[in-house]
Amino acid sequence: MMLVSDLDRSIDFYTRLFGMDIQRLRAAPERSERVAYVGYGSDDDSHALELIQIGAPSENPKMAPWTGHVAIFVSDLYKLCEKLKAEGVKFTQEPGPVRTGTKDLVAFITDRDGYTLELTERHSKSGPPAKIT
Repeated sequence: MMLVSDLDRSIDFYTRLFGMDIQRLRAAPERSERVAYVGYGSDDDSHALELIQIGAPSENPKMAPWTGHVAIFVSDLYKLCEKLKAEGVKFTQEPGPVRTGTKDLVAFITDRDGYTLELTERHSKSGPPAKIT
């Protein structure tokens, strides 16, 4: 996940200069947030960079505590979390739904060096890469 100051500029950078696809776009107006997932092919089948703009372009929002982390897709989040807890791993967010009404699950942990890791179990599909006209 990368916090960006101008989502459109960042999308242009990764798609035009690196040939990445826009895998998914999401807006959360109630949080003044716009999100894009860019990568190669569909994010159902490959990795993605998550780009988040909070507020208007060029506003410099305060970094949220979950920014600048690595996300790892897992097949059974609850089972993995039980194992991690048994090993003494620190959770900054217990496992649960990503959003109300979704089957997708998420948990946040800190690794042994203090880096934040997002563990995600996805059940929804995003479909083919998005096209901006």
